Amino acid sequence: MIKVDISNVWGDISLPDLLAVEKEVFAAHQTLTERTGPGNDFLGWLDLPVEEPTDEIIRIRAAAERIRESSDVFVVIGIGGSYLGPRAAIELLQGCNHNIGKGKGNPQIFFAGNGLSTRAWNELVRLLEGKDFSIAIISKSGTTTEPAIATRALRWMLERKYGTDGARKRTYAITDPCKGALRQMAEEEGWETFVIPPDVGGRYSVLTAVGLLPMAVAGIDPMDVMAGAVEAKKAYDLRSFENPVWLYAGIRNLLYRKGKAIELFESFEPGFKMLGGWWQQLFGESEGKDGKGIFPVTAEFTADLHSLGQMIQQGERNIFETMVRFDPPEKQYVVGSDAKNLDGLNYLAGKTLDFVDEKAYLGTLAAHVDGGVPVITMDVGELNEKKLGELFYFLELSCGVSAYMLGVNPFNQPGVEFYKRNMFQLLGKPGYEA
Repeated sequence: MIKVDISNVWGDISLPDLLAVEKEVFAAHQTLTERTGPGNDFLGWLDLPVEEPTDEIIRIRAAAERIRESSDVFVVIGIGGSYLGPRAAIELLQGCNHNIGKGKGNPQIFFAGNGLSTRAWNELVRLLEGKDFSIAIISKSGTTTEPAIATRALRWMLERKYGTDGARKRTYAITDPCKGALRQMAEEEGWETFVIPPDVGGRYSVLTAVGLLPMAVAGIDPMDVMAGAVEAKKAYDLRSFENPVWLYAGIRNLLYRKGKAIELFESFEPGFKMLGGWWQQLFGESEGKDGKGIFPVTAEFTADLHSLGQMIQQGERNIFETMVRFDPPEKQYVVGSDAKNLDGLNYLAGKTLDFVDEKAYLGTLAAHVDGGVPVITMDVGELNEKKLGELFYFLELSCGVSAYMLGVNPFNQPGVEFYKRNMFQLLGKPGYEA
């Protein structure tokens, strides 16, 4: 079970404060699991963890093996939850530089359709030159601007390189089971398809084919991830503050009521950056509405201590931190000695890099708490596929409980459409002239 340490928040809230919201947390958790709250038609993610491979997962494994055998590169087209989840999983387990040295048998994985930068597109085209590649298009509708543009271009590139039939075999669609432009396109073109269940929103979709197919192509067994999610579903159904979900949701809401409107979600692992991005969308879109919400920000330490550290230490006292920790890896690096010692590091000779990292964490924790910043510590434990599945489910459940405590619908995002309407009007899209 993930451990949530709240010992460094007591300067801003008290134990009576926490006990006073126990009924609120209970009610929010009950509303979520009994599916009686707003947005209850998007709670299918609660039932995604499975103990045995479904037909869909068996097909995902088979498709991933074909892609691994035939492709140097696999391009995942999607935006928001359609790319943040799988990218977070791959980078957390395999590192930010996981693509270096890969090819057929273990393809490079790139993500497209999550922006409108011409420079980024030119870079992807360059990376695909001379490479065999396959694509997965992830969208419930198939009409979202960014992935739709990328889909058009990559389909054309596939057809030019492999012909119509060859391109068909290298194209996969992950979409609504019945409706939408992408579903129609996939059926007309004969692409293999996987399903985003209608009752699962994009930011809660990482345990569907949205996340599982790219993970499988990266060599991550979907059932290893599912095993952790299954355990999480059972373990975090506990109805007391012994449940770390209750602690995390309850404390963050109490801090918000005390004026802490910004949460900094951070780790000392560079591979955590995209997991932080996935968390940022999960909580930002779920809670930021009706004039409410904790503003989610993610950071990588120690790197960002050299940019954000001053602000955290002595800026406005409107933030709190959630520090995510993992057990050290088996393979360790030991700091060597140097006869001249010009860098002054001989006092660390013989120490492991993890020892130094741990002291940096403890020093940062003490400094920030002394500076008036409450800190929640989230100890995940060993970092592996099973723990990844647990972490995804833990954060999704925490988000649902926290948002219901806040008094908002965790499963809609009406504000997302506003910028699109303006953009469509400026682009001259039919129906948006006014």
